[in-house]
Amino acid sequence: MLAAMSASPLTSRSPGDACARSSGDACPGALRLHRADDGALARIRIPGGVLTPRQAEALGQAAGSFGDGELHLTSRGNVQLRGLAPDCGAELAGLLATAGLLPSERHERVRNVVASPLSGLDGLGSVDVRPWLTELDRLLCGSDNATALSGRFLFALDDGRGDVDALGADLTLRGHDDGSALLRIGDGDAVLRVPSADGPPAALTAAEAFLDSARDSGAWRVKDLPDATAAALPAEVVRRLGRDGIDVTPGTVLPRPLEALPPAPGPVPGDRAGAAFSVGVPLGRLDLDRWRLLSSAGELRLTPWRGVVVTGIGPGRAAGLPAALSGAGLITGPGSPWAGVGACIGRPGCAKSLADVRADAGAAVGPAGRLPVYWSGCERRCGHPRGEWIDVVATPGGHRISHVREGRATEAATVRDDPAALADAVAAARGTHT
Repeated sequence: MLAAMSASPLTSRSPGDACARSSGDACPGALRLHRADDGALARIRIPGGVLTPRQAEALGQAAGSFGDGELHLTSRGNVQLRGLAPDCGAELAGLLATAGLLPSERHERVRNVVASPLSGLDGLGSVDVRPWLTELDRLLCGSDNATALSGRFLFALDDGRGDVDALGADLTLRGHDDGSALLRIGDGDAVLRVPSADGPPAALTAAEAFLDSARDSGAWRVKDLPDATAAALPAEVVRRLGRDGIDVTPGTVLPRPLEALPPAPGPVPGDRAGAAFSVGVPLGRLDLDRWRLLSSAGELRLTPWRGVVVTGIGPGRAAGLPAALSGAGLITGPGSPWAGVGACIGRPGCAKSLADVRADAGAAVGPAGRLPVYWSGCERRCGHPRGEWIDVVATPGGHRISHVREGRATEAATVRDDPAALADAVAAARGTHT
């Protein structure tokens, strides 16, 4: 059913991913709403995915008062509110600002920062990235130059385990066992080594150097730069770091991990207090009951894999929380049929989608497979994972299923829109590719 063919480069474009700046940055935010088929959409940036209980409560209130009653997790650990009335912008902004979710109106769309969600919990990282996160966000919100960054430009703070380093951020800070910070610019294997305390200012300096390099080409992201410009960027960053008095060693080679692995669902191993629990969220959708169940248990860390790590769980909640989460339909352990299953918004929320892919994914869900599977309503594949996965794309004639590895797809025959046939094809693809 999935006859292998020669691999071809994967073509993927998320909304507004055009390289040129001439049309303006259309990326939605919390203050500039995006019009979708199911109403207005707001995207709230949450650096590192970290939410206090008060902030989580405010987001739940916003979803219930202004939106469709659901919180939609994104592949950058952010939250989208959908189905908003077009005239709710001022009230929504006031609610978010009161909760501390809008520290700077001018910078709210550039606070795109993912971070290792288990950092400081399981003892596996080389550094606790939480101080980096606080400092980088402070520096971003205090920089006039940073307001020119695209809403798509991404920072990653990796504690050394390689999880968010694998996500393909524009700038990645990665902890090292010797106490230094490794700064990766784009997708290259070469990194710059700086003292750990200088990691956040070095990242901001690199972002500002990118903006100057992108001025002529109009690139939104590092990957959009012309080859010669991209090749010259690290040397320019080294020059600026030296000018700023930051000790930098260029040229260290650290291959980027090929696969970004999410935290395993269940109690966080090694957490001495036993007060952290990781859950997966089917298709990244949380209704208000499930959101309140999570947010009432402790602080939240939203992950780039559309999951949640709950931290600071009180002794009185820890024993009964796993059963409550499982009973609410969340992924709390291995073997869940929803593990590794993702989808874009699809119909009816997106006018470009050719199918209700979330419903299709639900109809085809089966035993957990070795590979993740992602359902896309069109060729843009919004929010698709990196690394290796089974790619299911809606087409006018059905769903095309491919095996993607290292950015290349092995094509397969299109499967007709029959739930049983589609479920069989997806199960075969997830379980047989090696």
